[in-house]
Parts: sequence; C-alpha cells; structure tokens
Amino acid sequence: MASVHPETPLSSPAHLCVFLLTTSAWMALLGPARCDSGALTRRGVEDRAFDMGGGGGGSPPGLPTDVDEEAVGAESSPRFRRALSRDKQMSLLSSSFVLKGDATHNQAMVHWTGENSSVILILTKYYHADSTKVLESSLWRSSDYGTTYTKLNLMPGTTIVVTSFYICPTNKKKVVLVGSSINERDQMLFISTDEGSSFQRQSISFTPDTLVFHPKEEDKLLAYCKEGRLFASTDLGRKWTLLQERVTKDRVFWSVSGVDVDPDVVHMEMQDTSGGYLYVTCLIQNCSDKMVTAQFLGKIDHNSLLVQDEYIFVKVTTGNRTKHFVSYRRNEFVQMRFPKYALPKDVQIVSTDENQVFLALQEWYQSDTYNLYQSDPQGVYYSIVLENVRSTKQPEENVLIDILEVRGIKGVFLANQKIDGKVTTLITYNKGRDWEPLAPPTTDMNGKPVSCKAPDCHLHLHLRWADNPYVSGTVHTKDSAPGLIMGAGNLGSKLVEYKEEMYITSDCGKTWKQVFEEEHHILYLDHGGVIVAIKDTSIPLKILKFSIDEGRTWTVHNFTSTSVFVDGLLSEPGDETLVMTVFGHISYRSDWELVKVDFRQSFPRQCTEVDYDSWQLTDLQGEKCIMGQERSFRKRKDSAFCIKGKSYTSALTSKPCQCTEKDFNCDYGFERSQMEGKRCFADFWHDPDSPPEDCHLGQTYESSTGYRKVISNTCEGGLNKQQSAKQHNCPLLPPKGLQVGIKGQMLAVAPGDDITFIVHQEQGDTSSTKYQVDLGDGVRAIYQNLTVTDEPIQHRYEHPGVYKVTVMAENMAGHDEATMYIQVTAPLQEVHLEVVPIAGRNQQVNLTAIVLPTEANTTVFYWWIGDNLQPKLTLQNSLLTRFTETGDVSVTVQASNGRSMVQDTRTVRVYDNFQVIPLSFSRNLDRFNPNIPEWREDIGQVVTKILTKITGVPQESLVTVVKPGLPTSAELYVLPLDSKPAKKNMFVDKRIPAITQAFSDNNVSFVVRGGLKVLVMLADPNAGYRGAAGGPGVWAGAVIFLISLIATGSFILYKFKSPWLRTEDAYPPLFFRKLPGSRNVYAQMHNEKEQEMTSPVNHSEDTQHIIQGEEFIDDDLDSQTLGNAGGNHSGVVLSINSRELHSYLTS
Repeated sequence: MASVHPETPLSSPAHLCVFLLTTSAWMALLGPARCDSGALTRRGVEDRAFDMGGGGGGSPPGLPTDVDEEAVGAESSPRFRRALSRDKQMSLLSSSFVLKGDATHNQAMVHWTGENSSVILILTKYYHADSTKVLESSLWRSSDYGTTYTKLNLMPGTTIVVTSFYICPTNKKKVVLVGSSINERDQMLFISTDEGSSFQRQSISFTPDTLVFHPKEEDKLLAYCKEGRLFASTDLGRKWTLLQERVTKDRVFWSVSGVDVDPDVVHMEMQDTSGGYLYVTCLIQNCSDKMVTAQFLGKIDHNSLLVQDEYIFVKVTTGNRTKHFVSYRRNEFVQMRFPKYALPKDVQIVSTDENQVFLALQEWYQSDTYNLYQSDPQGVYYSIVLENVRSTKQPEENVLIDILEVRGIKGVFLANQKIDGKVTTLITYNKGRDWEPLAPPTTDMNGKPVSCKAPDCHLHLHLRWADNPYVSGTVHTKDSAPGLIMGAGNLGSKLVEYKEEMYITSDCGKTWKQVFEEEHHILYLDHGGVIVAIKDTSIPLKILKFSIDEGRTWTVHNFTSTSVFVDGLLSEPGDETLVMTVFGHISYRSDWELVKVDFRQSFPRQCTEVDYDSWQLTDLQGEKCIMGQERSFRKRKDSAFCIKGKSYTSALTSKPCQCTEKDFNCDYGFERSQMEGKRCFADFWHDPDSPPEDCHLGQTYESSTGYRKVISNTCEGGLNKQQSAKQHNCPLLPPKGLQVGIKGQMLAVAPGDDITFIVHQEQGDTSSTKYQVDLGDGVRAIYQNLTVTDEPIQHRYEHPGVYKVTVMAENMAGHDEATMYIQVTAPLQEVHLEVVPIAGRNQQVNLTAIVLPTEANTTVFYWWIGDNLQPKLTLQNSLLTRFTETGDVSVTVQASNGRSMVQDTRTVRVYDNFQVIPLSFSRNLDRFNPNIPEWREDIGQVVTKILTKITGVPQESLVTVVKPGLPTSAELYVLPLDSKPAKKNMFVDKRIPAITQAFSDNNVSFVVRGGLKVLVMLADPNAGYRGAAGGPGVWAGAVIFLISLIATGSFILYKFKSPWLRTEDAYPPLFFRKLPGSRNVYAQMHNEKEQEMTSPVNHSEDTQHIIQGEEFIDDDLDSQTLGNAGGNHSGVVLSINSRELHSYLTS
C-alpha cells in the first residue's frame, strides 16, 4: 500500500527541508531576467528599515518599475485602499545575505531550530544528476534569526562533501551530518549537541542512505544503506551495530510510544533467502537471524509494510487476488473486510488518527479514481463514505489522491470527485458522513458581484502537493491557524486545470473570498495573525504581500532591491513567530541569496483577552452541532496590533449536542440509499444476522441495525440508531479456514533446526475445538483451544527427508484439516553435469547431474539447453535430449532443494560425423579411481596428449572421455578436420590406422602414484571401432558385391551383413563423410592405393604423411544413398555408366 502524500512535508519537525532548483526556467529568461554585475557586487549584509507611512501601498519610496504588476494595479482596489490606514502602523525590517562561493550549488537543506532559538543551519550542495552524486557542499550557520551566516569548516585542510543532515525531533540541538571525503573513500558523520556550534567527527564503515531518529529517545538512530543493510546506534551515531542485510527501503519503523511494549523494537520488511519478503521485528540490541521474530504468518508483498499509530498494514497477493491485513494495537493480523465485490486493485492509507482508519480504495472497475472508506476502531470492517475521488499517477509508482485533511479542526476534509470526466470539490465536516460542494464567494477580488450561483456554479480547488517541500502547495492549512484555508482554484461548474485564482476562508470553508488572480506560495506567521503571499512564477520578484486581518486586506512590501528567483519560504517551526526568510537566487550562476523579513516591530505588545473576538464553527447549512458538539474559536480583532505568541490557544468553548441521524454512518455491509430518505440498507451479499467470526459458544452478539456512530463523535443522548439491534446467542460453528505454517515461513530446514509451527483458524468456534497434530516423524499431540492460546508447537527434525505435517480441528459441529510439507535437507554444496562432450546431430544424449551431498532429497533440476530461455524441469537427476544443429551447444543444470541452488555448465560439440574408439586401461588403475568428475577429466586429457605426441594427430581433433564406474574405461572421439575442403566423393580417414597402431604397439601409457605404469589399450582389438554420420555409431565394416548388371548400362552394389565375411579384418575401417546435397557414400573401392590404405601400420616412417588428409578413390564417382543413414544399411546403390564400369573392372 503506497502512502498518500501527507499535507506536511516528510521532514523533521524542526523544519528540515530540501528544495531543488529548476534551471529550465532560468535559462529561458537569461535576457530580461539577468542582473548586471553591479547588482551582484552589491549583495552582502544590508539592513533596510522601511517606514510604511509614505502611502504607496506599503512600498518604499522609489519603488522600481518592474515590481509585480498585479500588486501595483491592485492598490486602487477597495481591499488595498482599506489597507492604507494600517500602513502607518506597520514597520518591517528586511536584511539580505549572500552565501558567497556557492553559485554552482543547486540544492539546499535548511533547519530552523525554533523553540526560542535563533539558530538556522543551511547546507548547500552541487548535485550532479548524471552521476546521482553530491560533488560539492557548504554548511552555513546563523545565530541571529538569519541576519548573518558563517560558513563552517568541518575539517580544516581537508575537503569534505556533506550530503545531508538530520535533526533529533525531541532535542533539536542535536544534529548529525552525513559526509565523506572527496573521493568517497572515507565515510563519516559529524555530530553536534549544541545546534551546530561545534561538531565531533566519527568515521563509519558504511555509506548511509537515510538516518531515522527514535521518536522519543534522542540518542538512538537507525541507518539504512542502499544495498539493504540496516544499522543501529544508541549513542548518537558514535558506535553502530549491524541489524540486518536484506531490508526494504522506507519500510523500517521505530516502536510507537504507548503501543509497542519495548521502545527498542524495530519493525521492518526484509527479504528471506528464498527471495520472498517478511514482516519481522527485533530489538536493536540483538537482531540476528535467530532473534528476528516474524510477526505475520507467511510472506507479504514487497513494499507493503506500513506501521502507523496503533495499526500495522500488510498485503499478500496470490494469483490475481490481493488480500489486505491489519493488526490493531499489535494483536493478531486480521483480513481487512471491504465490501465483498469491491475487489481492490490498490489501497492507500489516508489517516489513522482518532482511533480509526480512513483510506482510499481503487475498485476493480476504476482507473483514475478511488473510493473513500472508513473503518471501525480495530481497522477491520470498512464502509464507503465517498465514491470516485480523483487520483493521479506519479513517477516511481506513487499515487496522489485528491483528498486533504483540513488541519486545525478534526473531521473536516476536502476532496475532488471525478464523475464523467468532470471534477468538482466537496467538503465534509463530519468525517465523510455528508459531503457538499463549496459555496462560491458573492464578489470578486475587486468587490464586484460574481455571476456564479449554486447549484450550477461552485468554487473548486486544486488539491495538489508541491514538488518542492519548501512551498505551500495549492491549498494551505495549519494546526496553529484553525479555520484558515487558502487555496488555488476557480469558479464554475467544474475544476479547470489552468485556472489558479487564490481564495481564502477564515471560517473553515463556509464563506470564501478571492484575493489574487494567480497562484501564490503562502506562509502563516503567528498562528495566522500574519499571512504572507509570494507569487508562484518562473520570473524574478522583489515584492511580497501580507495580510494581518485574515486576508480581507493586503499590503505590498518590497523585500529586496534586486529581483530574485524565489525558491522557497521558511519560518520558525510552529509558525508562531513573526520572522521569515525568503530563499532565492538572482541568476542561474549567482550565489544563494537569503532575505530575512521581520514583522516584530509592527506588533509591540502581547495580545490579551480583550484583543479577541469569537467565531462559531458551522457547516454550509448553518448547523452548529458538528461531530456531536458546538465549538467556538478565538480570532484577533482587526484593530489589535499585538502578538498572539506561543501561549495562544485558538479553541474557546465546546459543549456536547444531542445525537441525531447525522451522527451515524452506515455499518459494514450496508450502503446509503439515495432514493429512500438516505437510509442505510443491507447489500445483497451481507446477512446482518450472521454471527461474527470471533463469536464463541456461550457468548452473545448483536445483529447490526445498519448504523454505527461516527468515530470521535461526542454527541450525547437523543437518537440512538444502534439501539434496536437484536441479541443472539453464539452458535457452535465448525472450524473453517484452518492453516498451519512455520514461524519465519521457511518450508525447507536443516536437520537439527528448531521449528515453531503456527496454527491459525479463520472461522468457527475455537474454545471447544480439539486440534490433533501429526508432525510426520511419529510425533503426535492433541491440543485444546490451540488458536486462542497461541501455544507454540516446537519441534526438531534430526534426519533428512520430506515430512507431512497434518493438523485436524474438530468440534461437535464439524471439522477441518490443514496440511503442509517440510523438507529437511542440508544446503546443496555442488552439482556436476555429466555429459559426453561430443554428440551427433539429432541423436539422443543423456544429461546427468551429480549432486553433493548425495543424500539431498526433493531436488528440482532446471535444464537450460542452448539459447532456449525456457528451462526443462525434472525431479530426476538425468534428462534425455537431442541437438538439432551442429556446433557448440551450452548446457546448464541448476539444482535447487528449497534452501539453496547450485549450477554447472558444460559445452557439447555437435557433429554430423565422427569416430568413436572404445578404450580400456590396465586393471591396476582401478584402485586409484576415486570415481569423481575431476579425476576422469584429468585422465582423459593425459591420454589425449600422449596420443597426439605419438601419432602427430592434432590434439584439437581428439577427445578422450573416461566413463564413470569400474572397471575404468574410456572412449576416444576422433573429430573431423574442418580445415579440409569438402569434396563430394567418398574418402578414408588415414588418422585411424595410426591411432589403432599406437594402441596395438602398447605405446600409450602413463604413470600414476608410486611409479605404477598404466597401459591404455583398445577395448577389443578385433572388434574394430564405431563411426558416426549424423547419428549413433555403426560398425564400419562393409564389403561391396557386384550382384547384378542391368541392360541400361547401370549396376547395383549390395552390402551384405554376412556372418562369415569380416571386412574389418582385411580392410581398414570406413570413414563416413556427408557430402553436399545430403548424399552419403558408404563404399570402399579398390584402386592402385589400396595397399597403402590397408596397411599403413607397416610403414611407420610414412605415418605422418599418411594422416595428413583424406584419400579419395575416384573424383568422378557419383553416389546416392538408399535407406536410413543413421543405422545399419542393407545396401548401397551406385549409378555408374557403362564406360566407367569398364574402366573399374579392368583395374
């Protein structure tokens, strides 16, 4: 569940802010917006006290002509003329300061300590977007509310790059800077306990991405690194302890005071060894894998953990269905109950305060809208309060929902509803029970009547959040200024995107006034006693506007003599003071300029009770009873020039009201009818009389009347819509939805591991239910009331194997059963792929995986062959396959047993033709054979090298493969010489006789341990050898008989398989070669070189010459194969003309 943007920036309560400069606007305005060099040299410390009594709308004498045209033109309007009488009493002090030397820096972080402190810290940085790194930084400190700044040197003589700083929320004097050396080799922290007056350097061994202070204990910190490591410190960052290494970013939460028992608890989402994600907790003192506690039974979705106030949220997706779960006050997780057919696509938490969850849910039919829901106090049962609220997709999958909680007065929300493409703004005063459109103002900003009349025309506001957390966004509200809302929007029948007129209300939305024609950034000072506005524009400015009467009149103030691009506004935290700072720059390449504006001189005294009036909160219909009470608030009189101060409280009185129908909302399973007086009726899928899931025999429950009181509503007496609820006795329900799991969700464990089983039952009685547990290894037990007592079932499996765990739940009403399988196995250490390195095309090849340890059980094998991205899966450790193309084919096997995965890769060379010669070894080798792959590979390489040395056959054309098992044997593969040109005629490979002669002469031998000589021999000297031609080896003995002469001048030669004819005894083996046109020749003709071919072993001195290539019988012989080329052939048909026949017969 991605979080909805809160109205306040996600920053320290001490106003830690970051703002980014956008250079596109600057570059587009380099002509008219550029300042001359004289203006740049004049910047420094310059105090200017302006007496506003001169009349010109608050501008000092000599106001430049390029000031805000809207402001100058507006001075003639009634609301600006009304302000002239006040100008004589207003005196503002402005001072500017330039952060010299930081012209290239494009980011800044600002911290104003507040709480009667005058210290401001500013960190400016040059952030390089391409490398995503901070290349330069400067740290500045002011101790006089921003009048002057001093540049701090953290390590004299050494260049340090500070990337960020963090402020302790409970003691704002404690500051931690994150930095590194210029080459990033040394990482370090700089720690201050005196608001940055001094820093202590602390080296660290990791690179923190984010620091998180404990919300209550000021010296405790968490540090998250980009690679997922999480560290903790209990002494303000001086010493660090590694907690975990696979933690999800932004899914780490400190304990919540008053909810978590131990303040040192950390909630986190972490990845387990199988790649899934878990919600776990641990103590910062010991957070090892064995001390981590899984708080949710099973895996959760990535980035779904949210810990907020009394609630914890997770979600689990199975197939195409997502279930959302909630834990209230750290109790057991319960599935969140939405309307049965809502089928949520996404859920966004809006708020969790006041003991209730307020969320936005996107249902199955919605694409750019969400529905708003409210929960019961436990956050389990949800009822709809508003449909079709507009949403906007942001980068990185963030979603913005157009819903805004108005701060300062509980229960008030603004929302933009989108129906048929039309967006309208609605407001609720009772937490969503009733929604109404905003009433339009009666006049425009110049006091002229407007033509906008309800119900066809209303006020609509943009509910956008600013990209820069240092500006106010399109709607501005504050806890310190209840009832004061200022926002950008338009009048009409719908919200118009490009219209951003500014409107204000001081009575919480009942009446509105237009104040500006364009959007402005807003800042509230002194609890809204002073409202400051600066135009949101891409051009440089030199004026601001302010109001001291809640926006009825405005005064223009020239805060600088040189126009600046405004990047943001800042005031002391709490908006309780009258000092503010404007941050900006004069040009794209200029330094940062900070302008302090001080309103304190205009308010010489503290307000007293006589300086206030009161106003009463009402809704748009004038109803005073809101959320069950009448409330009134203070407001300063227009004539009072005094400071409200830190002790000011806005709430004046409140008294409860009698309950009415408006104090009740529809209960879960009910919806409000738009036709029958807005009564609540049951949905078709909901039975109001059905017992709740936690209803036990002997207890009673109430069936819902369809109504429940709005949570945090304080009405008393009067109407009670829940009073007519019926009382029922809880029936005995059979157990249903029984689940059994392991704490930590590790279904594969090692022998001897301690396992804790967890049993969960979704429905049915539990108090009278017996649970029979069978752990699969002979251990059985019976438990009573197991799922209520949360009694752990602990066990330890001593031996590897697969164990079936069964839990049977049974009571008088029925039974249910849950089963799971536990794999007890040691992690896999190694897998070795056994495959012949040479294979024939389209011929069956056996792939075998040898796994260590050998006793591993239930191993799944993934076979990746060639470039195929889809593996073949088997439970056996072998696979039969074929290779359809010649060349090198990569074969990879991955073995997984749930706790680990190992892999091995081999390359198989696929040929159309090759020779295979079986080999044997002298028996003395067997006692040195450990029968492992590495040993067999080494023996094969030794034999190949010796054979190459003796015969001269190139080593790349020989491969010796030693077979597994005893007695030790091998096969010698003789590969074709690819470098020779292909000829279409038949040939004989002269390497074979040299190789066989070497073995026959006992010339191939090597020495093993102890000097023992091992002889390598032909496996069967009389059996010949096998050849391969696009298929498996065939015995290469063939005799060609002339059996028939046809009158047409052709004859047929048949090769007979005769038991008395052994051609291999008289002639050398055949070498089969595939010729162009897919025509194979299987014949051996006698010619004048027959003697040379049949007895090469008798001419050892000519061996090197003989094996150089293939000798062909006749270049003009044209042959064609009949029958199956891959098996034993019954005959070969040769087509020869009569003239060629005569020449062969005479030879």
